[in-house]
Amino acid sequence: QVQVAESGGGLVQAGGSLRLSCTASGQTFTVYAMGWFRQAPGKEREFVAGTSRKGGSIEYADSVKGRFSISRGTADNRVYLQMDSIGPEDAAVYYCVAGHPSLGMSRVAEWEYWGQGTQVTVSS
Repeated sequence: QVQVAESGGGLVQAGGSLRLSCTASGQTFTVYAMGWFRQAPGKEREFVAGTSRKGGSIEYADSVKGRFSISRGTADNRVYLQMDSIGPEDAAVYYCVAGHPSLGMSRVAEWEYWGQGTQVTVSS
């Protein structure tokens, strides 16, 4: 089993930056990739970004390309999401995920392990 925990959410002004962190623990040797999803009120959960264990494969949702950056920590069980030029549309609960998304990182069903989520609120 793998446990995933996020941190770093909070209130940010539109145009500002925020960095989310995520740590996986447990049987992390089974984790091939880690990533981020988000869910705003009344909307479906959507893919934000994902990276393979060594960072050789990275994907972003079109809506965040050029503004968000995903990276792995020195230890393979950590992943970060640097969020810049944040807009109101980025307000959501952000979930860290881990697993082996063999059919694509953007698919919700492909990720085995999910964190509890961290809230990002954007003020205008």
